[in-house]
Amino acid sequence: MKNKEVSAESYQAFGRFLEQQCGIVLGENKQYLVRSRLATLLYKFDFDSLDALIDATIHSHRRDLLQCVIDAMTTNETLWFRDGYPYDLLLRELLPRHVAKNRRLRIWSAACSSGQEPYSIAMSCLEYQRKNPGKLRSGIEIVATDLSSAMLSKSEQGLYDELSLARGLSAERRRQYFDTHTSGMMQIKPEVRRMVSFRSLNLLHSYAGLGRFDIVFCRNVLIYFAPHVKQKILQQIAALLQPGGILFLGASESISSASELFSMVKCHPGLYYQRKD
Repeated sequence: MKNKEVSAESYQAFGRFLEQQCGIVLGENKQYLVRSRLATLLYKFDFDSLDALIDATIHSHRRDLLQCVIDAMTTNETLWFRDGYPYDLLLRELLPRHVAKNRRLRIWSAACSSGQEPYSIAMSCLEYQRKNPGKLRSGIEIVATDLSSAMLSKSEQGLYDELSLARGLSAERRRQYFDTHTSGMMQIKPEVRRMVSFRSLNLLHSYAGLGRFDIVFCRNVLIYFAPHVKQKILQQIAALLQPGGILFLGASESISSASELFSMVKCHPGLYYQRKD
């Protein structure tokens, strides 16, 4: 019988390891989270206990095990058009404002998880173009990144089950942007998938290869990081934003550690942060 308990020593060691690898801070008394995320890997890798699995992850240098553990600990199911207001602001203010710049629009979806956010952005852009023929003729590029290779693979396929589709997607958008796949799941139509490119990225590493962006979505990500890591991430985002570029954070997140880099712009509803020049 597999032992799915996590000792205090293993939990502390794993917490330090996870923060070093990807910046995530487990905090106190989150053993239940480690159990729920890693339990299935006991069977996949044939370990007798979670303590043994954790020890091997830290010390054995097995890349396959490490990747599966990181995937399990960083994977979060998300929503379509989460919170609503960022996408309303895109349609109402940010996309019309960009038209005057007469250049390609580049948007980054950081920590894109299972793909709902970048595809929601793509749908919003398509809806704006349909209502405003001839606008944004220089093109739109949406770059979506995540640490989890499993999530990136899933996102690129654009396949979703009924439960995933029910989380924030209207019936109208489902009809307009999805086809029934041979698997019985629903697949994002090619016109939407073509707008998004998916790349592997650890937010603790350099962003230099991404290029410059007009808008960055880094929503519900910073809450998992230690304060000094948040500050570093915000500094790197500011460096790759175009002058006056826009940053969207999650509803419970702020830029308190990097207020010298961004100005808060309050909207009704919601808010965003604009790079100071």
